[in-house]
Amino acid sequence: MADTREHVLKGTRGTITAREWPHERPRYIALVAHGYGEHIGRYAELAAVLLTHGAAVYGPDHQGHGGSAGERVLIGDFEDVVTDLRTVADLARAAHPGVPLVLIGHSMGGLIASRFAQRHGDEPAALVLSGPVIGGWELPGRLLALAGIPDIPISPAALSRDPAVGTAYTADPLVWHGPMKRPTVEAFARTLATVAESGDIGPLPLLWLHGSDDRLVPLAGSRVGVERLSGGELTERVYPGARHEVFHETNRAEVFADLIRFLDGVLRGVTRSA
Repeated sequence: MADTREHVLKGTRGTITAREWPHERPRYIALVAHGYGEHIGRYAELAAVLLTHGAAVYGPDHQGHGGSAGERVLIGDFEDVVTDLRTVADLARAAHPGVPLVLIGHSMGGLIASRFAQRHGDEPAALVLSGPVIGGWELPGRLLALAGIPDIPISPAALSRDPAVGTAYTADPLVWHGPMKRPTVEAFARTLATVAESGDIGPLPLLWLHGSDDRLVPLAGSRVGVERLSGGELTERVYPGARHEVFHETNRAEVFADLIRFLDGVLRGVTRSA
């Protein structure tokens, strides 16, 4: 298993814990934003692939998640989470000045990464979105129409066709298995609207990865948001039969190969323009 380092940083609403998979002389920095209810430790396999490809990999536990401070899964304002992600980006850039940064966001992390790209579009060299919560995601509206948020946890079977993924998810003490909280759902709704209204990301290369059988963040709703966000440099990969977590899917070798192929193209472009 790859060596890791832990950093405890001052966040907008208490301390945030960030993990680093270090590389002595990286070709690029990969900054990973995890999804709702989970933590950055679930991305060790992705980090190992990126490390082998020449990246130094960083990622925080978002506020209220994993080892970071805050009431569990309570997010009042995603702008704060984007600011915290910027704090981790600054840590990585200080360690590796002049090295290009690639932003990777999964699910809720895709919403955070998209907003980061809108706010700091001149900083990343590329944006990668996996099953992103963006565009026409209908769940917040449905939940907010109810008198109370039902206590229905995420089904492990919805994550991947690999049953071992669901088993590990269920047993993970750092994963939240309870209901969503109304302030967080309200923050999702606001930020979906903010991203929709804040324009595209111009020439920033964008890779969109999605499972065709994603029942948590359906493909059609994400497509609306991704196509609105892209300034034209969009690469799309939809995997037949895959569920929500394509980095943990049974065909993840194919997903990783597509990711590496995209990053090779980005890095060649950065080298030519340097």
